[in-house]
This record gives sequence, C-alpha cells and structure tokens, in this order.
Amino acid sequence: MKNRLLLCLRKERLSSLRFQLFPTRHLSTYAQVTDDQKQGFVDTFGRQHTYLRVSVTEKCNFRCRYCMPEEGVSLSPPKNILTKEEIVRLLKLFCFYGVNKVRFTGGEPLVRKDFLDIVQAAREQTNAKLAITTNGMILNKQLEALRQSGVSGLNISLDTLVPAKFEFITRRRGLSTVVDSIFKAVQLGFPSVKVNCVVMRGLNDDEILSFCYLTKDWDITVRFIEYMPFEGNKWNTNKFVSYEEMKSRIIREFGTLQKQRDDLHDTTKHFRIPGFRGRLGFITSMSEHFCASCNRLRITADGNLRVCLFGNKEVSLRDYMRNGASDDELAQVVAVAVKNKDFALGGYEDMNGIASNPNRPMIHIGG
Repeated sequence: MKNRLLLCLRKERLSSLRFQLFPTRHLSTYAQVTDDQKQGFVDTFGRQHTYLRVSVTEKCNFRCRYCMPEEGVSLSPPKNILTKEEIVRLLKLFCFYGVNKVRFTGGEPLVRKDFLDIVQAAREQTNAKLAITTNGMILNKQLEALRQSGVSGLNISLDTLVPAKFEFITRRRGLSTVVDSIFKAVQLGFPSVKVNCVVMRGLNDDEILSFCYLTKDWDITVRFIEYMPFEGNKWNTNKFVSYEEMKSRIIREFGTLQKQRDDLHDTTKHFRIPGFRGRLGFITSMSEHFCASCNRLRITADGNLRVCLFGNKEVSLRDYMRNGASDDELAQVVAVAVKNKDFALGGYEDMNGIASNPNRPMIHIGG
C-alpha cells in the first residue's frame, strides 16, 4: 500500500511539472532510433548531456588521501547498491536519450565481481563508447577480457613514481604492479590509455617532469589534475598547484609545449613535448573551469543522479526504479534534474566556496 501511494504521488508530481521533452517510446526500439530522432537531456544553458559516468561500487583496494578520509568512510549497505540489472536499465535509458559515452568508475570498479558482466551487457545493449577509470592494481589480469568486452578507454590513476610516496598516498604497496598494467594496456592496443595524476604541493609536485618523460616513447596521455576539495581530503590552498604553474615548470625544462586540438567537451587542455610520442593534459577544474561546455552526468554506486561533480544535489533513481517507475517516468526525473543544473561549479563561486560546503567524499561520488 505504501509503495502504491508513493507511485501515485510521484505520477501526480511529474504531471504537475507540465514537462514534455520526450515522446513516449519503448526502449526495445532503441536499435531502430536514429541520432536525429533523439532529443536528449538538455539544460537551461543549452548543454546537451552525452557523457555518463557510472560508479559501480564504493569499495576500493586503495585508501588514497585525496579521495578518502584517514578514518575511512561508512559504505552504503549492500542492498542500496545498484544491481547489474538496474545499472544496465539506466545505461539503456540514458543512451536512448543521447548518451554516447559511458565511463565506469568507483571506488575501484574492478573489485566488483560482476563488473565484466556489466561491461558485456553495456556493449551488447547500447551503442555507447565504453571506458573505465581504475587504480590499476588488479587491472593486469583483466586487461585482455576488458579489451575483448569492448572497453576502448582506460584512465589509470597514478600520483607518484616513488615507491615510498606511493605507499604514503594510497596507504598500500604496489607501484610496480600499476606501472606494469599501464604499459601492458598500451601493448594490447587499447585506443586510449591515460595516466591521471593529482598534483599536490609538497607531496608530488616535484615529480611533474618525471611524469612528462613517460610520454617520450609511449603513446599515452599523462594528465595533471588540479587538487580539488572533497569531504575529508584536507584540501587547502597551500597544497594547490595551478595549471599555469605546472605548465611553466614544464616549459622551463623542455623549452616549449605544442598545443594540441581539444574536442568541444574536453575537460583537458592537451599539449605535446616536441619529439615525444605521447601527450600531456591538464585538468583545470579549479583555476580555469570548463563548465560552459559540460556534457556530463554521474550516477553514484547507490543509484543517485548527480548533475555536477561539485554540487551536492542528488536524486535517487534507485528509489524510483524500486518503486515501480517506468522508463518514461525515469526520463522525466532525469530531465527535471538536468534542467535545474547550475551553470558552473555546482553553484559555488570558486574553489573556496566548494571547500567550505559539505559534500560527499570522492569515493562515494565516483572518481
């Protein structure tokens, strides 16, 4: 009776919105729907959202300092985590409405036992380009299966090339294992292999040039990420190293950087060191945000839709699904959330505003 009442109230609320972006269609017709027939999730600033990041687990085999508080975090009860079937349903829904790229994150996605099954289902039931973000620790053994399952992009987190610092940052050992995974991924022919390095002053900013040399002989992209504030990661401006400072250090060493073409929705400014095979990238979320062209949506492991990484507004798609919502109703919920998306930085003025307001730890949001 309670669930039936909730469903009636939800239908009444949705109908009162007078919000009819989408015609009524069934997802079983997905294969016959062409791109120009799909309208997509568009916000009030005209941004169409074609990129979905899906966290499949809150669990991780690392304890990185910028991601998880030192005292750890309370994980969601297992019953609150989206099932494989729920994830696949949402993937089909979002792809039906224009999403063409899906990135699986965590936690560490590879620790989820049915992760390969999720990837396989995504490949078979959507037309999206598939990618994952991983810490690389258990990647080596699954690289071939991931390649065969249709994963085309790997983002591998690596913040230091010094074993002692690796252990300090991650609170685990395993640097050589992660490095081996990176180079094996290149050898297996993954179309896109990126190394993500969060730069923190006084900890690993002295390794920027060492990371640059990884691109000398290998076709990889090393991306330097500005340190961002999240709950429990002890962010402060003294630890922050801006994109301009990082770039200046590199130019002093190598003389020049060649600007590379960035795609419309890129979050990364790409460069190449003359004569080097790979590329460098800078993710400038704090000093030069790229919100104007944002096309991203996020689903947390416990089934919440987040329209902005820095905003703390969420809506539980899990609860709607488990209370019997149809695909059309889910689409309306997503559309309303997207319409309420702020223009930049989750509605905050700058990084200090983000830091001073409560948000979930990164491991709960999805990296």
